[in-house]
Amino acid sequence: MLDAPPDNSPPPQQIEKGAPDLVPARMVNEFLFCPRLFYLEWVQGEWADNAFTEDGRAAHRYADKRAGEVPSPEDPQDLKARAVDISAPRLGISGRIDLLEGEGNCVIPIDFKRGAAPELPERAWDSDRVQIGAYALALRENGYRVDKGAIFFKENHRRVDIPINTELETLTRQTISDLKSCAQNHLLPPPLHQNPKCAGCSLNAICLPDELNLLRGTSSEPRLLYPPRDDALPLYVQEQGARIGISDQVLQIRSPARGSVKEKVAREVRIIDTSQISLFGNVGLTTPAIRELCAANIPVAFFSYGGWFYGRIDGLSHKNIELKRAQFRAAEDRDFCLQFAQRIVSAKIANCRTLVRRNHPNPPREVLDGLEFSLRDTRNAPSLNALLGIEGNAARLYFSAFADMLKPPESDETKQLSFHFEHRNRRPPKDPINALLSFCYALLTKDLTHASLFAGFDPLLGFYHQPRYGRPGLALDLMEEFRPIIADSVVLQCVNTGAIKPADFIQNSLGVSLSPPARKKLIQTYERRMDQLVTHPLFHYRVTYRRILAVQARLLGRFLLGELDHYPQFLTR
Repeated sequence: MLDAPPDNSPPPQQIEKGAPDLVPARMVNEFLFCPRLFYLEWVQGEWADNAFTEDGRAAHRYADKRAGEVPSPEDPQDLKARAVDISAPRLGISGRIDLLEGEGNCVIPIDFKRGAAPELPERAWDSDRVQIGAYALALRENGYRVDKGAIFFKENHRRVDIPINTELETLTRQTISDLKSCAQNHLLPPPLHQNPKCAGCSLNAICLPDELNLLRGTSSEPRLLYPPRDDALPLYVQEQGARIGISDQVLQIRSPARGSVKEKVAREVRIIDTSQISLFGNVGLTTPAIRELCAANIPVAFFSYGGWFYGRIDGLSHKNIELKRAQFRAAEDRDFCLQFAQRIVSAKIANCRTLVRRNHPNPPREVLDGLEFSLRDTRNAPSLNALLGIEGNAARLYFSAFADMLKPPESDETKQLSFHFEHRNRRPPKDPINALLSFCYALLTKDLTHASLFAGFDPLLGFYHQPRYGRPGLALDLMEEFRPIIADSVVLQCVNTGAIKPADFIQNSLGVSLSPPARKKLIQTYERRMDQLVTHPLFHYRVTYRRILAVQARLLGRFLLGELDHYPQFLTR
């Protein structure tokens, strides 16, 4: 048993909490369970919930309610206290003990776990035993005697005693030493290889273990470790004068009642069912609603009435400084910017060519050949400016064939408007097709801004789209390969199915815009596309396009942090 420190050591509840050089005991558990999980959570600040973390939070609901007093080690009275904060500066550990029992200076730290006790000789996993070991060593540093700890498993209501013996002390100290070396070396541990632990991990969509192993040639077909669809969905509000408030974690969309100054609740949506919010034009958002949305890391995007994406509100969702530093270093490297830009532009051109082959009744050979030549030229572009020229020529060829891919079922053309399309124009768009394209590109920019932020990036700092005030350059970079297969496909679907007609547009002296009912139809079609299950061309599992955008942003992060030697392109078949 280790010697106790001098008698003047402060008791646990008096020690300063949250010192930056102290590692939580929970992280000791995580490190032994999976070093990569520890690094993602503690060093890079990543976090995500799943059913298991929510269940674990529920299991700690009682233990997290602070109760009882912790006497000093010299006080012989009985002890029973919940949610006891403790830190051990010499050991370098802090934590919150769920339950502390004992008499005088002899105490028992007890930890609550959501699962069942495993059928092992020790009756507990090593990672859980080490967490108890860390609590015991921290308590000893504070003058208490600890001969044993305990784990209470919620699933089978079983309490397992954990003896604090030499073997556990040695394992705990070695784990703490290895953990600190890992964090100080700033070296992200490799992903586990086809390990069953990954299936229940809440960070599997961030870690991407099977995807990275496949791309690095160390594994075969990846498992789909996370749900193919998101449970939470985007919320769009475009009724002018509407206001969003909140009551008991439910968003209330209020609209002004006609002929009355009072508002009526037009719709209610639970926060837990909401992934993001998009507001168009004159739509209000109350301060309590903003606070709760920030706390839940639900971003709010603001659009002009005509659909121009110009800002967002989000909470403090990311602390991954390592990734941001890598992004800023890469943005200063002209060779890196060019090589990355060549990959995304070539992927865009390849996907444009695929869309022409799929949708054109008689794909023009000069367009297909021209796009193929442009694809070859991107690989040899000597600079970003030269690449811009190659991309512009490819876009001209692609859009020259776009009109023949439009096949509206019937004509209800007005005297002023039709679906006639000659070339791309914008700011403002001069015809209905360009109005549809611009609106879809704004929606896609918004979604990739969200995806890049959730991945830990600064969405304003791009590599191909060089910094410009207010422009989400990285989101536009990531959007290049998805423009034809998401945005352009949505426009073709809206026109060719007759969902939107020329009469659905408003023309003025400056340009053409969508009417509110038509905008709603376009948003619905876009969201159906984003929620469509497709087979990933690299990983061969079926996920939605919304998931694919998130995966691409994460893969870019893995590339910037050196885990991949190239950025994986998304090429549709």
